[in-house]
Amino acid sequence: MRRTTLRTAVAVVTAGLTLTACGSDDGGSGGGSGSDWAEATSVEDGGGMDALVEAAKAEGELNVIALPPDWANYGEMLETFGEKYDIEINSASPDGSSQDELNAVTSQRGQDRAPDVLDLGTAFARQAQAQDLTAPYKVQTWDEIPEGQRDPDGHWFNDYGGYISIGCNDTIVAECPQTMQDLLDPQYAGQVALNGNPTQAAAAFAGVWAASLSNGGDLDDIGPGVDFFVQLKEAGNFNPVESTPATIESGETPIVLDWDYLNAAYAEGLAEIDTEWTVAVPSDGLFGGYYSQAISKFAPHPAAARLWQEFLYSDEGQNIWLAGGARPVRLTSMEDAGTADADALAALPPVEGEAEFPSQEQETAAKDVVTSRWNEEMSG
Repeated sequence: MRRTTLRTAVAVVTAGLTLTACGSDDGGSGGGSGSDWAEATSVEDGGGMDALVEAAKAEGELNVIALPPDWANYGEMLETFGEKYDIEINSASPDGSSQDELNAVTSQRGQDRAPDVLDLGTAFARQAQAQDLTAPYKVQTWDEIPEGQRDPDGHWFNDYGGYISIGCNDTIVAECPQTMQDLLDPQYAGQVALNGNPTQAAAAFAGVWAASLSNGGDLDDIGPGVDFFVQLKEAGNFNPVESTPATIESGETPIVLDWDYLNAAYAEGLAEIDTEWTVAVPSDGLFGGYYSQAISKFAPHPAAARLWQEFLYSDEGQNIWLAGGARPVRLTSMEDAGTADADALAALPPVEGEAEFPSQEQETAAKDVVTSRWNEEMSG
């Protein structure tokens, strides 16, 4: 059976985890480039791709933030871009959140170290736009980004994503769960963890929405997801430790709800320490989402920021996501054109069923519910 791609089969995650970022103060005219790239809304505006490359190389640097090298293959993405264009990448706070990014954009505005680009959960990307923190830009492959996955003016655009999955330490756990309902089994006492707090982290927020879908909820009602985790806590199965690679390796969080591409990435490293890590995408809680890219309105290196986006959305960049187990936003177009990495595509975890995209109103309502209920009902 042909795997379902995110364009048609994923609910976009809204309130949650993303990555830290920074900003500068003069519309990006800094960085010593002396160019008009800070105002360019497309590569044509600045005179074409060759001109963009020349200007970015002249700037010589790109500031990124909250990009863990083991997240969705970001390590290879950063290294490949830096070597390809001879641009030094300054990477700050690799373990930050989306809210951290927005805070940094405002607090570091006008500083040379401010981030040029942002990687955000969709809700936070919309928030950044509402706060006038983003610069509109449309990459050359703009028309291959589905309309529902981008701001019409280019203030943000989705890039890579995946599905909520259940990662399990098969060396510790006698029988790994396959569905959300399985997580309530008494054999999983104290073992089920999330990647962060769902009021701040998109992956954890998505885990709550997946739980809602498996317990009678829908895109209009995330409440049953909170109810599920309260039940999981009362049953003694919820582990309040927020999962990290270190807690997974130590066995402190033997069962983790997280994106499939992150859970899948743990398997190889764990195998080196004789630990088997299996991944299942639950059919009873199929929920997926993308992370969005944006350019800071105050980027100190405006040409490098735009070149970075062009690289991310090129076939080369999209295949780097795919090699990391993430589903690139242009995947359908690349499959049709025969440019998607066939081996990487075949290695994606199989997914059964389809999901729908929530509207912005549904996302906002779900975020409000989780924000108002989670800490109070899950604390203690």
